[in-house]
Amino acid sequence: MYLLAGLIALFLLIYLFIALLAPEVFE
Repeated sequence: MYLLAGLIALFLLIYLFIALLAPEVFE
């Protein structure tokens, strides 16, 4: 349960990190 929550949190952090560094990817 906690592992799944950790993976989701990690995925969201990576997604936000990419969105901040390379916003053109999401256009």
